[in-house]
Amino acid sequence: MPEIRFFVSPEGRDDWAGTADRPFATPKAAQKAVRAVTAGMTGDVIVTFGAGVHHLAEPLAFDDTLGDSGTNGFRVIYQAEGYGTPDQAKVELCGGREITDWAGGDGVWTAPIGDLAPRRLTVDGRPAARAARTEGLPGTVTKTAAGYVTDSTEPQRWPDPSGLEFVYPGVYPWSEARLAVASITGDATSTTITLAQPAFDQAKSLYDSKWYGAGGDGTWDGLAAPSVLENNVAFLTEPGTFAVSRTDRDGHVLHYRPRSGEEIGKTRVVVPALETLISARGVHDLVLRGFTFTDAAWSGPTRTGGYLHYHGNARYERGEFQKIDLGADVGYVHVPAQPVQLPANVSLTSACRVTVEGNHFTRLGAGALLIEDGTDIDVRANVFDEISGSGIAVHSATRVSIEDNLVHRIGTEYRGSPAVLVVESEETTVAHNEIHDVPHNGIVITGGERAKGTQVISNLVERSMGTLMDGGGIYLSAPQGSSFASGALVRGNVVRDVLTSYNFGLYADYGAAWITVLGNIVCRADTPIVLQVGPPMENVAFVGNFWDVHPDSYDTPPETVTVAGNTLLPKESFDEAVRADPAGADILARAGRRGLER
Repeated sequence: MPEIRFFVSPEGRDDWAGTADRPFATPKAAQKAVRAVTAGMTGDVIVTFGAGVHHLAEPLAFDDTLGDSGTNGFRVIYQAEGYGTPDQAKVELCGGREITDWAGGDGVWTAPIGDLAPRRLTVDGRPAARAARTEGLPGTVTKTAAGYVTDSTEPQRWPDPSGLEFVYPGVYPWSEARLAVASITGDATSTTITLAQPAFDQAKSLYDSKWYGAGGDGTWDGLAAPSVLENNVAFLTEPGTFAVSRTDRDGHVLHYRPRSGEEIGKTRVVVPALETLISARGVHDLVLRGFTFTDAAWSGPTRTGGYLHYHGNARYERGEFQKIDLGADVGYVHVPAQPVQLPANVSLTSACRVTVEGNHFTRLGAGALLIEDGTDIDVRANVFDEISGSGIAVHSATRVSIEDNLVHRIGTEYRGSPAVLVVESEETTVAHNEIHDVPHNGIVITGGERAKGTQVISNLVERSMGTLMDGGGIYLSAPQGSSFASGALVRGNVVRDVLTSYNFGLYADYGAAWITVLGNIVCRADTPIVLQVGPPMENVAFVGNFWDVHPDSYDTPPETVTVAGNTLLPKESFDEAVRADPAGADILARAGRRGLER
């Protein structure tokens, strides 16, 4: 039987039939039409979107119980018009709200925005940054039980301190915290800054640590003073930056300092409004392809008084703290006993046989894509950029394939976020992706009781670890199975230019076990691999890799760790030397996205 086709266009109407010449206006109307026919499918149902910006008034929620899944062996396909052809339409699914009620003055535009409190802004398609002071607090700063005291009176002149947020890069070397200010008071000689509670007390408990490594004396205090201050009109000095004032009785006010050439009435400014663009629960046989997902928000730090990051996408929000003793010569740290994971603006939960292909995820305020408890999910040939958090996250899933994606400029706000994160999942494949310019780890594979059969193959990871420390281009932790046969395979990847200090190109950490690291290229990292970690790694094999420096303990690895057949090439001519080696040239040729001219 022929396929069933529906059409959506910004110029359509929801009371039309959804045909090519009389399209629906909104995705919701098309979804209603799809639900009416899925029970009796005899072919694929295809919903085609015409070019333009499709504003979502509410999240597009797919639910198997409401008829959103394909049936009888067929699929429901939502796609851009001309998908896969040179004439493919640019279709934007936007969760933002355009701001038009601008007033100008003193080089700064202002507009009322009601109860919105944006952390991101899009101006003519380009992201704008929150106004920031990057020199930290002025004066001599002392941490107190409630915040800070400084001998500078300058902070007393900063308007509306309730919107001010302090940022702590490296509060742990691998973490960055954010804390809200409650009030600023003072006199002629000093200023008292009180931070929001209970977030500040929680931060002091979470980041309570001692660190003796690398010659430290144990007096580590990542909360001693913030390094960056964000979101205050006083910091609004650079073009292309904004701040939100909260003192107006009728709601919040957006302040924006325009770039050269931007004009009120001609420049399009969009504030993210929706926190979810797409959610899918329990659906199967669904395809999303060819869309640009844009301008979604996440208000978690505003609601909780901060972002208490620990590692990867995990943060503290509630519950107890667990002390981790790293050994008498190293120190200790605290971790959340019940870590909370960063959400995503597009999420698939308990889904099966879903394809997410050829989309662009951009200007998003949380993570971009989250897959939880899914089976047989394909994520391929997408682009992820300008994301506040992670690119792709997979939790407790089976047979997820992440292939041929480009992930870069992620973690723009939550800088511990990895480009690709896989947590306790089975038979996951992360292959032929291109990852570059990220603030911490490129690819993170976290093991555990359920984890097995992960393959990390032929990825190209460049310029990772741009902001935080103690990570790598590819990071694996905990057991990945129960044998080499069921464990993780890391093969044919190229990791170049791991930027901050104290980093590792391929990092097997924290009790890593049952991992085969075979035939990879690592250069321009502090060290290509690490062999001594706590808890110690077991049953890990590093075989046939190319690198530009031998790691510590290369000749005396842990008892069950194999380091054999690896090739050391000269650091100063590494790129030329690895290309001249037939095995190295083959790894280079296969790494990264396929089907691209290079």
